[in-house]
Amino acid sequence: MVQRAWPLPVGSSDMMAKMFHQSGGCCDGSAPMCYPRGEFRVGGSDVLLGHVAGATPFWMSADQYAYWKHTHLTVDVVPGRGSGFSLEAPEGVRFLLRSRVLTDEEWQRVETEPPLPTGAEVTG
Repeated sequence: MVQRAWPLPVGSSDMMAKMFHQSGGCCDGSAPMCYPRGEFRVGGSDVLLGHVAGATPFWMSADQYAYWKHTHLTVDVVPGRGSGFSLEAPEGVRFLLRSRVLTDEEWQRVETEPPLPTGAEVTG
């Protein structure tokens, strides 16, 4: 399976108790948001891209995924002001998505794989 999201460059052991969601749109929705797991309700059409930093799920809204499905995403931590709703806000850092277009070989593999799970299929 083609890895769609790459691990965070942080060693925080409590990341297993977190989850990411990328909703798209403007303002806070244009950055990946980090929440305590279970405190953000994933929509039925949201797509589970994979897990970062071990077991931290990374979800994306279906509309946003339609734009990003041809890319490999890296979740990065950079200095700056995080979103008011995301857990990193008071830490002086923010999460940032970096992307690259999938290679032709990766895209061919993606097209042969089953669809990514959605919020309607996954709990937790």
